[in-house]
Amino acid sequence: MKRRSLLSSMAALSAAGAAGVPLLGAGRARATTTPKDAPTETFAIGVREYAWSRGDRQLVTRIFYPATGTPGGEPVRDAPIADGVFPVCEFSHGLGGNPESYAPLVRPLAEAGFVVPAPVFPTTSTGTEGNIQDVYNGNQSMDVSEVITRTLALNEASGDPFAGRIDTAVGVGVAGHSLGGMTTHGLLTAWPDERIAAAVPFACVDMGNPDGTVGANVLFVHGDQDPVCQYSSARTAYEELAAPKAFLTHLGAAHDEYIWSGYNHTQTVATYVDWMRWSLYADTAARDRLQADATSGTTTTNWEAELA
Repeated sequence: MKRRSLLSSMAALSAAGAAGVPLLGAGRARATTTPKDAPTETFAIGVREYAWSRGDRQLVTRIFYPATGTPGGEPVRDAPIADGVFPVCEFSHGLGGNPESYAPLVRPLAEAGFVVPAPVFPTTSTGTEGNIQDVYNGNQSMDVSEVITRTLALNEASGDPFAGRIDTAVGVGVAGHSLGGMTTHGLLTAWPDERIAAAVPFACVDMGNPDGTVGANVLFVHGDQDPVCQYSSARTAYEELAAPKAFLTHLGAAHDEYIWSGYNHTQTVATYVDWMRWSLYADTAARDRLQADATSGTTTTNWEAELA
């Protein structure tokens, strides 16, 4: 999609997002670490809030995480962290959204054993003016890098509940939808963050050329009838990246129905979570499930992958 058309489409949707409809959302050097066993259980979810900033940009960040307690309920504020050491996987909301509106993508990661920092972006979240230029000028990608730095630092923060509970050696994951997906792709291209080992941009557009410094496994997820973030632009972004990479296409789908409960949501979440398990826990069984995750029980998805 041409940039001007994309800006117009997103601006037209921002009012709906503010009303509570979650919208807008090369060599590959990899760190070598000792793989940790991926959790086999499902966790309850805790959430803690941090008031961070980058310069004059306020970055209120809610961190969702594996917690003690009974799985399946709502996130419990400041709940005790479950036993273990967990990788970080950041999530970026779309235009007019917030971490809670993207619960269908945030909570499954925490339940599966990831620490999930989810920033509230200062100009594109619910109730803000919707300054989508903050994606094109790199502000949101740089915000995410700041949030990653602050989150990893908690592992060494004396007295913080996350001290000693974050795996800082395996790299980090990043994901986001629409404007958040563009923010995610920007971290692989125009504003690279070499700490990223896994990325899942949902409904993104191409934010630039990779420079080979980010060694991430990248999964694209997109509807081929998306009227907001053009499918062909995401395809270009996919072709520009070296393997390991994959593309899950939701056939006949528009901008976001596959991330909510209902249309292909099960396939979306299973593929996305196993992508992170493979990339950050070295879970080869999760890697081997990916095609079945993406295609089981539906004829309305297409799976492409170069995993070697």
